Amino acid sequence: MYTIFVGDKPIILTTEVERESGFESYLLKTVNINKVIKRLNSTNLESVQLIGENPNKLLKQFLKLLPNVVAGGGKVYNQKNEILFIYRNNKWDLPKGKTEGKETIEATAIREVEEETGVSGLVITKPLPITYHVFKRNGKHKIKVTYWFEMKTDFDGELFPQEDEGITNVMWLDDKATVKALENSYANIKILI
Repeated sequence: MYTIFVGDKPIILTTEVERESGFESYLLKTVNINKVIKRLNSTNLESVQLIGENPNKLLKQFLKLLPNVVAGGGKVYNQKNEILFIYRNNKWDLPKGKTEGKETIEATAIREVEEETGVSGLVITKPLPITYHVFKRNGKHKIKVTYWFEMKTDFDGELFPQEDEGITNVMWLDDKATVKALENSYANIKILI
């Protein structure tokens, strides 16, 4: 089973047919994904299930429905065990961005954290779950596939939000502040924290 978010509403990829209650089901192989996205965005529908036959091919089939954008990002800890957050589009988020050229996904994640926050000295400690979400750019829906990495740093300098990317604030948040920030964040970020 996989979960792809449209805003905070999930599209669940599954092979199990369930009785519908608060969600709708569609066959993955015949679904009109743009109509599904529109339904999620314009109704009080809680979620959608896309039903496929082979559990090993669910994600591959879904990713063929829309153009993919591959990104890398980081959940960064400092020496005080605080997490690095950015504030963009009136939501708290973790730093991430698209791959460039032939760079590895790890290099993308480190570069994006550095560019969006001003933090340096990043070391990847482990991979985190991959997240998927649908977004709209230039009138067309796309799927962002984000590879996340837990990172650590000894950096204790000034933080610089990348304003040309719409980032208005960068902060290290302790456990209490993280819980508060997650009240105004994205569903796929909550999975990582």
